[in-house]
Amino acid sequence: MKYPTIKQLRYFVALCEDGHFGRAAARSFVSQSAFSTAIKDLEVLLGTQLVDRTKRRVTVAPIGQEVATLARLCLRDVESLVEVAAKRSEPLAGPLRLGVIPTIAPFLLPVLMPKLRHRFPALKLYLVEEETARLHKRLLEGEIDLLLVALPYDLRSSETLPLFKDRFYLAARRGSALTDPGNYRFNRLAPESILLLEDGHCLRQHTLDACKIRKTEKVARFSASSLLTLVEMVDADLGITFLPEMAEGSALLRNTQVRLYPLAEKSYREIGLAWRKGSARGEEFRLLGKFIADECG
Repeated sequence: MKYPTIKQLRYFVALCEDGHFGRAAARSFVSQSAFSTAIKDLEVLLGTQLVDRTKRRVTVAPIGQEVATLARLCLRDVESLVEVAAKRSEPLAGPLRLGVIPTIAPFLLPVLMPKLRHRFPALKLYLVEEETARLHKRLLEGEIDLLLVALPYDLRSSETLPLFKDRFYLAARRGSALTDPGNYRFNRLAPESILLLEDGHCLRQHTLDACKIRKTEKVARFSASSLLTLVEMVDADLGITFLPEMAEGSALLRNTQVRLYPLAEKSYREIGLAWRKGSARGEEFRLLGKFIADECG
C-alpha cells in the first residue's frame, strides 16, 4: 500500500489554510503547476476528491477537512520524531506552539516569559491567545501543541496537568458606593450589581461556580466582551466584579481606581496545562509545567 508523502501533506495543509493554489504554492516555495500536481496526486492516492476547484477559489470538501486535521497531527508527530531522534542535550528546545486564554495571558506571560527565555534559551515559543473552546479545537486539529488554561474545563481527548490555584478577589472602585469591601456580603449587593464577562469566556463560569453566585438577579444583564472592558466598567463604578489573584499589580489595573480585596471564602480557579493524549512530548510538557508552577504558583 502506498502512503502520502510528507511533502504532499504539507502542501495540502497549506492549501486548506490559504484557500488559494497560487498563494499556497508561493508559501511552499514551489511553482503553482508542481503544487497542483502534488495535490492531484494526493487525491488519486487517497481515491477521493479533497477540494472543489473554481477559477477564483478553493472549497475544501468535508472529507478534505478531516484529512487536513489528520495531516496536521501527522506533521506534528514527524516533527516530534525528528526532535527525539536528535537527542537534544537540553530540554525544551526548538519550536513550541502554546495556546493561552485571554484571562491568563496578560497577567502570567509578562512574569513567565523572561524566566522561560533565561532557563530555556533554545526554546522557540509561539503564542496563540484565544478562548478555551477555540484553542481546544486547534489543539485537536494539530495547529497547537500545548494549552495554558483555567480548570475545570471539558477537554476531551486531552491530558491535563494542574499547576496551581488562582484565588478570586473582589474587584471594586476605591470608595465605591456599591459595596463596602471590608464588610462584603453577597446578600447585601443590589440587583444587577455584579459585572461579568459574556458567555464563551470560561472566567465567567469559573466566577459563578467558585464565588457561589446562585442568585442571577445580582448579575447584570449587560456583559463585557473583554477584561479591559470589564475593568473600565468597574472603574466607572457601574458594578463590582471578581478577578483572579494574578491580576493584582498587573498593567490592566494600572491607572485605574479599581482595587482588589480578598474574599473570606476560598474561591479559586485552577491553572493547568493540556495537550493531546498520547503526545510524544508529554514528559517535556510536564517539565514545563513544573517550571511554571515553581516560578508562578
